[in-house]
Amino acid sequence: MAKVKKPTNGLNREAWLVRDLFDEKKLKQVPTRNGYGEGLVEAGKNDKNIVVLCADLTESTRSLAFKEAFPDRFVQMGVSEQSMASIAAGMAMAGKVPFISSYACFSPGRNWEQIRTTVALNNTNVKIAGAHAGVSVGPDGATHQMIEDIAIMRVMPNMRVFVPCDAIETRKTTLAAAKLAGPCYLRFAREKSPVFTTQKTPFKVGRAETYRHGHDLTIIGAGPLLYEALLAAQMLSHDFGIECRVVNMHTIKPVDVKAIVLAAKETGAIVTVEEAQAAGGLAGVVAETLALTTPVPMERIGVPDRFGESGSPREVQEGLGLTAPFIALAVDRVLQRKLGKKVPTVPAHLVAARERLEIMQREIFNEALARTPRKWGGKKPDASLKSRKKT
Repeated sequence: MAKVKKPTNGLNREAWLVRDLFDEKKLKQVPTRNGYGEGLVEAGKNDKNIVVLCADLTESTRSLAFKEAFPDRFVQMGVSEQSMASIAAGMAMAGKVPFISSYACFSPGRNWEQIRTTVALNNTNVKIAGAHAGVSVGPDGATHQMIEDIAIMRVMPNMRVFVPCDAIETRKTTLAAAKLAGPCYLRFAREKSPVFTTQKTPFKVGRAETYRHGHDLTIIGAGPLLYEALLAAQMLSHDFGIECRVVNMHTIKPVDVKAIVLAAKETGAIVTVEEAQAAGGLAGVVAETLALTTPVPMERIGVPDRFGESGSPREVQEGLGLTAPFIALAVDRVLQRKLGKKVPTVPAHLVAARERLEIMQREIFNEALARTPRKWGGKKPDASLKSRKKT
């Protein structure tokens, strides 16, 4: 009688993740934007046609290293994102490989129409780098917390969309984009985040990578929050014996359809995780794929149809339900649905996030009152308003 093969669970050794994956003291914390800067310089050494244009954010976007290495191939555009996209398209038509760098709220946020008309419509070889994406810019608030970018770029014809998970993968993504023909959007963050992949970790455009094996369900993530997915999977395995497959979907477009379908068939339930609007981005493409091929229960971890908040990066992520405890709640819900059980109309992870957000808002409000003089409705003594004596 043939032996029944037991499901494989636990970390995928062939993913070559860091050795101290769950040791916070040993795990390096580096912004993903640093990987972009390193990748630019390396790509510039490999190809003399690569040029970089920046909209007055050279240091913040980590374009400075390229400027210092290749000053004659760097163009400072000033606060002119629309012009930057159009000029880059013209440079691409002349044989250059332009990377345009700005905050994601400005590019592709402000210049989406120029990207659509001059870059994507003409299929020009321009690479759009959106820095400070997601809510982890924290205190900068809702105006700078770009969470709609994955959705608006994914629907653009001819556009590839990449959301790397850490600084090392961002460097690999930048180098890969430099070699591709046609428009690309690269998304990365400001805040430091865990570096949990290595140089040996596999990366290929359009191919998802399995970082953890599991048979109960699959968590599909993109960006730095993928580490939160791994934390949630580790906790669920240790505490409840629930085994989650964790998949890195770094390429949102072209998405790895085979990986999604295989996960649906083999595990029967999906949870998506992204630091962006839950509608239209990674969750959107996964839901569309499942609906067209292999419908299974699915839950989404993402920003729930609202704008961001001011606060520390961690506070905002928790207040919007994007961290490991909330992922675990989404896993519990999708498993209940997989078993055919009834679940509440409003998911528990959204209820818990709303409660956490209210606590955060009260704390911030009370802190503001403590720093505001009583005369202005605060709690600080009015004596603090006394002006310095004129000299």
